[in-house]
Amino acid sequence: MAPLQPTETESTTECVGRRHLLAGAVSLGALHLAPPLVRRAPAQARLSAYPFTLGVASGYPSPTGVVLWTRLAPSPLVPGGGMPPEVVSVEWEVATDDRMAHVVQRGTAAATPSFAHAVHVEVDDLEPGRWYWYRFRTGGEVSAIGRTRTAPPENAGGDRLRFAFASCQQYEQGYFTAYRHMLADDLDLIIHVGDYIYESSWGRDHVRKHGAPEPRTLDDYRIRHALYKGDADLQAAHAACPWVCTWDDHEVQNDYANDRSERLEAPDRFLQRRSAAYKAYYEHMPLRRQMVPNGPHMRLFEHVAFGRLAQIHLLDDRQYRSPQPCAAPGRGGASTVEDCQERLDSRITMLGDVQERWLLSGLARSPARWNLIAQQTLMAQLDRKPGPGQQFWTDGWDGYPAARRRLLDFLGQRKPANPIVLGGDVHSFWVTDLKPDFDDPRSPVVATEFVGTSITSQFRRRQEELEALLADNPHIRLGNGTRRGYVRVEITRERLRADLRTVRSVTRPRAEVDTLATFVVEDGRPGAVRA
Repeated sequence: MAPLQPTETESTTECVGRRHLLAGAVSLGALHLAPPLVRRAPAQARLSAYPFTLGVASGYPSPTGVVLWTRLAPSPLVPGGGMPPEVVSVEWEVATDDRMAHVVQRGTAAATPSFAHAVHVEVDDLEPGRWYWYRFRTGGEVSAIGRTRTAPPENAGGDRLRFAFASCQQYEQGYFTAYRHMLADDLDLIIHVGDYIYESSWGRDHVRKHGAPEPRTLDDYRIRHALYKGDADLQAAHAACPWVCTWDDHEVQNDYANDRSERLEAPDRFLQRRSAAYKAYYEHMPLRRQMVPNGPHMRLFEHVAFGRLAQIHLLDDRQYRSPQPCAAPGRGGASTVEDCQERLDSRITMLGDVQERWLLSGLARSPARWNLIAQQTLMAQLDRKPGPGQQFWTDGWDGYPAARRRLLDFLGQRKPANPIVLGGDVHSFWVTDLKPDFDDPRSPVVATEFVGTSITSQFRRRQEELEALLADNPHIRLGNGTRRGYVRVEITRERLRADLRTVRSVTRPRAEVDTLATFVVEDGRPGAVRA
């Protein structure tokens, strides 16, 4: 964490009617991809209770398909989820209407105990650029109906893409009310850029509790994910439109870097924990088949295209990074430094060599008018020391300035169309101009950055402290940590509009939402302008 810190829908004009989305959901809180070899036909199990307590979800739309997800868990907060230790058959249907009257595809998936009876179905042969509805059945029970959509055809110019991006949802510190408001935003997509769960308990004025110590085992992480997934507003947002997701540190442990834990545990021991965390993450998110983990390794970085209008370059800045430079003696993780020569080492990497080359190649070849780089944290330099001298926090890109410079030099030299960096992590809003050399006023602006505040996670500094930094960071257009919320983005061929949306309180489940500020980026003109 940064120190800055289901029967019928009511309407087809909204993302999905709330009453419909929440039918069958609990107020607590897949694998159809290559499960272990099944030597007998999956059974229709006798279930102890309603199995779809964690809702339904979809993700990673392509022009002809989408991933559908659910997990069978009659008792989601106990080991095994209340399911028998056997393979269970789950039927799925996709329809062109919200009443599921016109089913266009159906099939059967195997929910296996080895993957927590999660189901991931990769539906193909759908029509591009249209909405669909879907549901699951097993044991005589029917899930809520979710809504999803396919991407436009590969060569389509596209008229509009409307999405929200979010991060940092500490369960104990507030209700996930921001997702309730996303339902009214007419979104095509939600992008989550990390800290979907928190392994740790911290902060003040908790409104609800994890009810368990910090997770370390696979069962521990499964229960933590199930607790979060039980939030009704989060379930409704998953059922409303497809998601694209990456993680940050708290899905495993605060401030981990590659195989180095914050507490400097033995790497083999920490990788066992990372294996458990990665598998539980896969089991609870609508991820593609290629993302199934292999022990402590799991490839999340991916391209998701919306015709020629926009391409998302989704990054993972945790799994492959170098350890944070100049760590405190006897500890891993972040520190705040003034004189750290190790930070300037050109060999230090944020993304790892393979992912960095993949990103630059994807940007160079992208035919999209807008290139969205969805990653975890603030990319712009942030000098945290007012006045003379400079001070930097090493868990973000300021700990890896050579890696950042390589990326920003590439953007300036190769000029992929309209690069927009999206981030989270720091529990505050930031709008910045990205430049290869932040200390040189003549360095050109090569990209625009929007960082969203947290869904609930608390900001630990006073706003006056943050504002005192702006004079030493003239490339920053806005920095604000006063409220929780998300960023709503609308892209057309001519411009990108970003609304910084803030919930008035995360301690009231039905709190109102406001717009803190709106910024516009014009096609071909890097740099955001306040609207």
